[in-house]
Amino acid sequence: MAEAARPAITIGDDAPPVILQHKRVLGVSVATWPKILMPLAVGILALAGWELAVRLQGIPVYILPGPILIAKTMVADWGTLSGSLWITLSISLAALSAAVVLGVSLSVLFAQSKWVELSFFPYAVILQVTPIVAIAPLIIIWVNDVKLSLLICAWIVAFFPILSNTTLGLNSADHNLLNLFQLYKATRFQTLMNLRLPSALPYFLGGLKISGGLALIGAVVAEFVAGTGGSQSGLAYRILESGYQLRIPRMFAALFMISISGIVIFMCLSLLSHLALRRWHESALKREN
Repeated sequence: MAEAARPAITIGDDAPPVILQHKRVLGVSVATWPKILMPLAVGILALAGWELAVRLQGIPVYILPGPILIAKTMVADWGTLSGSLWITLSISLAALSAAVVLGVSLSVLFAQSKWVELSFFPYAVILQVTPIVAIAPLIIIWVNDVKLSLLICAWIVAFFPILSNTTLGLNSADHNLLNLFQLYKATRFQTLMNLRLPSALPYFLGGLKISGGLALIGAVVAEFVAGTGGSQSGLAYRILESGYQLRIPRMFAALFMISISGIVIFMCLSLLSHLALRRWHESALKREN
């Protein structure tokens, strides 16, 4: 066990300095361990209860396989499932990257002109509320390229949270500071770079965490649609294939890999948000009390 010292605090002129210390175990602060161990404990108990119920009730594997059998199937079929996992993740990450680039660019444009925002933002809302399941078959037919059509479908789902949150953040800059920038005759570019973008960063990161999961969902939904047409793609196709062949443990293994991928994406984006905000934003600052 190691201890990391914080800066000394002097109470009086002659009083010795008081050192604030945070105890650490394996490099992680003691206060953080419950956040890690409690979800793990709940998950382990749930899996143990699932396995016990399957064994005691004698449920056939083609109806509900146990976690142990699912894990064995994942190891046995790793060669096939890992390739499909990479396809799904590559589409999701590419869609998320495209959503970030286009969403932030349009948000900056909206912040510079209210007329542009009023003209185009309603169409972004229409794009968001249109069910991707309904338009995915059309996109696949029109594009005539499976990977590109999957990318477009995933981008449509991931695009709006970034656009909406970033636009809100850019428009939420302190008006007193905006007046100060105008008083000192700052250009629009200087105001954008030094005031609006830093103010919008927490909003953007919040939208990014939402879009990360939505990009994965959009990719999986589009793969389902493409898979029903016979096009092989990612893990969603493996789920369809396993269902047709009644290989239910393999279906659950693919579903489990999708869930773990979503959790990893969210954790990575949460870490990115923490690293970007921890030194200055109220939501990430640590307080002694």
